[in-house]
Amino acid sequence: MIQGQSVLAVVPARGGSKGIPLKNLRKIGGKSLVARVGEVVRSVPEIDRAVVSTDHLEIAQAAREAGLGAPFMRPEAISGDRIGDFDVLIHALEATEAADGRRYDIVVMLQPTSPLRTSADVSSTIRMLAEGGWDSVWTVSATDSKSHPLKQLTLDEEGRLGYYDRRGAEIIARQQLQPVYHRNGVAYAMTRSCLVEQRTIMGRKSGALVTAGEHVSIDTEADIALIEWLLARGTAEHAR
Repeated sequence: MIQGQSVLAVVPARGGSKGIPLKNLRKIGGKSLVARVGEVVRSVPEIDRAVVSTDHLEIAQAAREAGLGAPFMRPEAISGDRIGDFDVLIHALEATEAADGRRYDIVVMLQPTSPLRTSADVSSTIRMLAEGGWDSVWTVSATDSKSHPLKQLTLDEEGRLGYYDRRGAEIIARQQLQPVYHRNGVAYAMTRSCLVEQRTIMGRKSGALVTAGEHVSIDTEADIALIEWLLARGTAEHAR
């Protein structure tokens, strides 16, 4: 709880990942991705309740063993790979409130696929939301200038090269580029009214918490190998 507001953490962890089967049960550094989220949650004092949103019984059991609640199973209608975060979160909020017989004022989404998050990052996101009067706060990382949108190129069906944004033709030095950021998946926090009334996870008044350090969101086996390497080198807090 923070400033009298109750906080619900939702861990979205469906079982139907195509790239890496049962990705959310995959072990990194000897611990499953779901178990790693459970460890973080236990160290975030602002979180009152944490639940997993899953369609898979084995994931639900692993979540319970990690200290996360599993008061419902995710319906098939919102379990596909083209379902947005909003649908998952609004269902989890409403289902948990019905199961608990109480109302939650803040929802924070913690995706298992970002295992290098720290409890401090999550706490800071929640505090920024509550203390700044934001509708939502996302964690982001600064994007390397090499990957700036104005430096991106496209290929048409005939193989012809072009600028993704025509303004890219005017860029000579990186100092001309306005800094841009990308979501890193560490935490997404939003007010209940942002979800229920605005029907979005990015409200009209949205803020960003720029987090330092390495943050890898797992989509491929190469991502897993990179995280294992970072943990082995001790460059991530969870390795210490």
